[in-house]
Amino acid sequence: MASGYKAYPEYKYSGVEWLGDVPIHWNIKRLGQFFEERREKVSDKDYPPLSVTMKGIVPQLDNAAKSDAGDNRKLVLKNDFVINSRSDRKGSSGTSPLDGSVSLISIVMEPKRINPKFAHHLLRSYPFQEEFYRYGKGIVADLWSTNSSEMKNILLPEIGDEESKAIANFLDYETAKIDTLIEKQQLLIKLLKEKRQAVISHAVTKGLNPQAPMKDSGVEWLDEVPAHWQIVPLKYLCTFSGGGTPTKDNLSYWTNGSVPWVSPKDMKSFWIDKTQDYVTERAVKESSTNFVDEGALLMVVRSGILQRTIPIAINTVPVTMNQDMKALKFNDRIDVQYAAGFILGSVNSLLLDWSKDGATVESIEYEYLSNGLFPVPPKQEQQAIISFINKQQSAFQMLEDKAVLGIKLLSERRTALISAAVTGKIDVRNWEQPND
Repeated sequence: MASGYKAYPEYKYSGVEWLGDVPIHWNIKRLGQFFEERREKVSDKDYPPLSVTMKGIVPQLDNAAKSDAGDNRKLVLKNDFVINSRSDRKGSSGTSPLDGSVSLISIVMEPKRINPKFAHHLLRSYPFQEEFYRYGKGIVADLWSTNSSEMKNILLPEIGDEESKAIANFLDYETAKIDTLIEKQQLLIKLLKEKRQAVISHAVTKGLNPQAPMKDSGVEWLDEVPAHWQIVPLKYLCTFSGGGTPTKDNLSYWTNGSVPWVSPKDMKSFWIDKTQDYVTERAVKESSTNFVDEGALLMVVRSGILQRTIPIAINTVPVTMNQDMKALKFNDRIDVQYAAGFILGSVNSLLLDWSKDGATVESIEYEYLSNGLFPVPPKQEQQAIISFINKQQSAFQMLEDKAVLGIKLLSERRTALISAAVTGKIDVRNWEQPND
């Protein structure tokens, strides 16, 4: 039972595993007795396309996969319940607030003997979703589908109109309150990331001494830098190396490999000592990939993600890498961590400087990269800036981790509260919405 709420006075076993014990006055009936499937096919020209999402039914999202089946969609009317039948879309469902149309892969049901708002919470609850996809059939484990005939046989609780309305109103209010708190935590994380980048950017472009004399950097977006810093093209600060992908047709290049092979999917960590894929030493000798000594700055130079950020990392062990990456091995004039800080603090500007305008695939061009200007403080000052950044990073990360944990706990509470209310584990019949 959810903390702070009372139980019903008396229970009975429902005979249904996902429901467990239910209030003694609840009846159990098949889903098909509460809904009638809607199978009418329509065009999205007559009925606007809708998206079936984890947050419910909404107007078609801009990033939704489009198809040529605009004239072959399912009709959805307001208050219909829609659920994506595929197991890899678990949780994508809801009562529609709109008339429209959805893909044929979705099941559309018109409520006949059930409150639509209550159905929204009941059929989106974690226990029901698990039960629904348990009936799925298919070959691939995460792509099977549940058909409507199987769905109609799932057992649901039959609850009186007033009681189901009370449960729906309670959950509408409580979940909206939790969602608002989650949104605030998400906004906090966004602001912390922006503040973190601003702090790093200031440290690596203006230094730590606010009284230091300044000079024009010669770079429009960089503006002024401390007068005693040098401005140096990157090609005079490091050597560059590329990578390659050993052919997958030669199993001796990949089987039981022990050499880390870095690809963009490994760039979620700033320090890299292990990778998702490994190659053999034979692959390094015979293919286009090469060893990169530890302590290099690894950079993704070809990827759609370059529209938003520049993924970088530092390898703490020798690695190889694929052709979408460059390794920058810095000389004694600049510390690799300071260089990384400059990139992380200046991402938006550097993307404009290093990318080729009009390229079909977003990429960082070697010509622009190698001639890019870097501010270079004295080595001792670089170390002080690195130390400052590390401390700031730790402080920001701690705050972000707390916010992420808060979201996790709020989401768990939301799931538990819905499950408890729709399966009768808490009694909210006398609940009244607070005046706030």
